[in-house]
Parts: sequence; structure tokens; C-alpha cells
Amino acid sequence: MGSQDVLRETTRLASSSALLQILFRVITFGLNAFTLRYVSKEIIGLVNVRLMLLYSTVVFLAREAFRRACLSGSTKRNWMKTFNLLWLTVPLGVCWSLFLGWIWLDILEVPDANAVPHYKFGVVVFGLSAVVELLGEPFWVLAQVHLFVRLKVIAESLSVISKCFLTVILVVLYPHWGLYIFSLAQLLYTSILVLSYIVYFMKFLGSPEAIKKSFPVTHMTSVLPSFEQDEAFVNWKEAKLTWSFFKQSFLKQVLTEGERYVMTFLNVLNFGDQGVYDIVNNLGSLTARFIFLPIEESFYVYFAKVLERGKDIKVQKQDDISMAAAVLESLLKLVLLIGLTIAVFGYAYSQLALDLYGGSMLSSGSGPNLLRCYSLYVLLLAVNGVTECFTFASMSKEEVDSIGFILANCFNMGIRIAHSIHYIYRYFGESPYRPLKGLLISPLLIVVYIISGVVTGVSEVFLCCDKGWIARLIHIAVGALCFTVTVATIFFTETKLIHFVRTHFLSKYTKEGLK
Repeated sequence: MGSQDVLRETTRLASSSALLQILFRVITFGLNAFTLRYVSKEIIGLVNVRLMLLYSTVVFLAREAFRRACLSGSTKRNWMKTFNLLWLTVPLGVCWSLFLGWIWLDILEVPDANAVPHYKFGVVVFGLSAVVELLGEPFWVLAQVHLFVRLKVIAESLSVISKCFLTVILVVLYPHWGLYIFSLAQLLYTSILVLSYIVYFMKFLGSPEAIKKSFPVTHMTSVLPSFEQDEAFVNWKEAKLTWSFFKQSFLKQVLTEGERYVMTFLNVLNFGDQGVYDIVNNLGSLTARFIFLPIEESFYVYFAKVLERGKDIKVQKQDDISMAAAVLESLLKLVLLIGLTIAVFGYAYSQLALDLYGGSMLSSGSGPNLLRCYSLYVLLLAVNGVTECFTFASMSKEEVDSIGFILANCFNMGIRIAHSIHYIYRYFGESPYRPLKGLLISPLLIVVYIISGVVTGVSEVFLCCDKGWIARLIHIAVGALCFTVTVATIFFTETKLIHFVRTHFLSKYTKEGLK
């Protein structure tokens, strides 16, 4: 598959994932708003902060390093050794689940059984759910490397919809079940997710379509762990790269879920306040979840397939290098403009958004200021995701190690961005390509952003949020006008980016519309 084909499939994967994440976020927020009317905010806080932290920590520490290592390289590899390596995530997940489950049950504060019943059951089932999800890891990597976009969309859609459907039914019929409801729903989610991948490959492997495409795996038994006496159990190059990524996993997980660890281990908030915080936190990170994360995951695959890891830029195919540089520049410009737009308009509309979503419970107190801070934080997330996806896709094992040890003690979001930018600058230093120009925007657009921020900020002071519905509508209209002007300015000043988006993200939907 050529670099153009990889780019086309990658953009399909990114756009589909982004649309999927939007759907999931809408469903999740609707579900949160619904369940708050039937169960206590203490249960919401315990599920969304403590139990989901247990689940995400087990899954992340058990599989993140394996994913990054096994997604690198071409589709033509010894898949038996790759599968053997990926199956190690399951026993690793069991060990993490048992260890962290012990901490969650015996070390951390146990909630009052009257306010939050069935806590032990919840810990056991959420830990089990993490292990169940790891059972599908070989199938997920196989699908991701071969860019099976539709499979990912269908599998995740079925699992999320099933989880929400079961939650709604149990919340309405048996609200007194407490954590039973959310634990069973989480187990259903992971089970359907894994079964979707297994059922798909059971039908696909060995089929005429797979044979026509010369698919490298022919039978389901080939995916299972196997050992040949004449060969090593795993690809040691992939294994060493996995270890390099694994040494960073702890720190990255702490940085990603830092506030949840603070709330869980230091008890700075009660469970009810944790529930409110989590709702605000999810609203603030919407863009990171449904735009930046799909872009980062999809284009990590693209850069890993197009570039040769650890090789100097001079000895690689110059057509691939040129394409990678152009894609990186456009991605940087795209996420930077998205981040700036959210930072400018998020400041003035945080209180209104919370008031519309959850009423005075969310819009009063520290909620609006917290959401405003997230609007600024999105700027860092925007640049960090793209620069890191390129950096980790092209670095050698030795360079990956340097990140894990040399920068470990001072590793924060700003340093991560600076390090990735420095690496990209050196990577393209002796070539004519300058993808970091994607971080530069026109002076006119900067002026428009500043004016929009000032105008909407003044509008918030005089029109939001206790001045009545007419004032709110005027405030919204002011924001809509400023947003329209901003988008129009982007359209006329960033022509190169617009061409990139039209060509690689929107062309698929345009063609389908013409059919």
C-alpha cells in the first residue's frame, strides 16, 4: 500500500473515529443527565472517578506499550510473533487487576454502604471488565494495522449503545441496585466490544475476500498463542520497543489521569463533589476526546507505516518524507486552530453551557472557572497530541528510552510539546520541508481571535447568565456572529489547510453525496 493509499485510509479512520466519538459523547452526556434524576451524585462520582480510574489504569498499563510497539512497521511481518507478544497483555492485565483491586478494596477509603451499596462488587467487576477487554487486543491491532474502519465503528457503536440501553433499563426499574447497574453495564460493554472483533474475524479469515486481498492471517487459530521450537516466541525488536514504551506508561498515566488519582488517594473531595467535577471535566475535554484523540491514534498509524523507525531522513523514500511533512504541517495547523477557537469562545460560554446542561448545580461555584481553564488546556492538548504521534512513530528505541528516563522528573505537557517540536525540527533539519510552519497562523486571524475573545467576554458580563432568556439568546447570537467571522477568516487566510481538509477528510463524503 503506497503512502497516498495509507493517507486516504488514515483520514477515513480519523474522520470516522471523530464522528463516532461525537456520537458517544452525546449519548454519554445524555445518559449522565438522565441517571442524575434516578441515582445519587455520590454513585455517579464513585463510578466515573474511582471505578473508571481502576478500569482505565489496568487497561492502560497492560496494553498501551504493546499497542505502540505493534502498530509500528508494515503489514508484512511475522504475525505469529506479534500475536504472541500481544497475548502477554492478558496475564499482565490480570496481575494489575489483582494488585490494584487490592488497593481499591483494602487501602482506599471504603464508601458508606448506605450511600453507595455494593462497592466490593463494583471493584471486582470493573477489574474483570478490564481483563475481558484485553482478550480482544490481538484482534484490535490486526484491524488497526489493516485500517478496518467499518469494523471499529460497528464494534464500538454496538458496545456503547448496549451499555447505555442496559443502564437506562436498570436505572428506571431497579435504582436501588446502585453499583450493580453500572458494573453490569461496563462488563456488557467490554464483552460486546471483544465479541464483535472475534465474530468479524471468524467470518473474514479464510473468506474469498480475505484470499483476494492476500490477507496475511488465514485462520482463527493463527491468532492464538503458539510456539515453534525453531523460532523465538516473540519478535525481540518489538519486545524491546514495548519495554521502552512500558517504562513511560506509569508517568503518562499519572499525567493523563492525575486529578482522578488526587481525588481517589488524597480524599480532597467527597464522592458527590467528585461526581460534579467529573461531569464538568468530561464537558471540558470533549474536543480532546472526539477530535484530537482520533486524529492522534489514526495518524500515529499513518506515520508508523510511512516512515522507517529510527532511520535518518536522507536514507528514506523522499516521496514518503515529503508527504509526511505536508501531512504533519496541515495537522498542526488544523489542531492549533481548533484549540484557539475553543480557548477564545470557551471562556465566554462556559457558564452558559453548564447552566443549560445541569442547571445551577453545575453553573454555580467553581464549575465555570474550571471549564474556562479546560478551554485553555485544550490548546496544549491540541499541539501535544499531533507532535507526540509523529515523534513516537518515528523515534528509534534508544530515543524512546531517553524520553522515559532523562525527562521523567520534569515531564509535563509543555515539556512534552517542546521536546516533540525539537525532535521534529531536527528530523527535517537537513531537508527542504518545514512542517512546523503549521504552528504559525496569519496576523489577521490572530487579530480576529483577540477581537472575538474581547467581544464575547464583554457579552458574557452583561448578558449571561442571570439576565433572562432574551439576554442569553443575544449572548449566543453574539458568539455565533464572532464564530462565523472567525471561520470565514480561517477559510480565506488558511487556504492550504482548507485544501488539505477538503482533499483528505471531506472528499469521501462529497463523492458519496454525488452518487
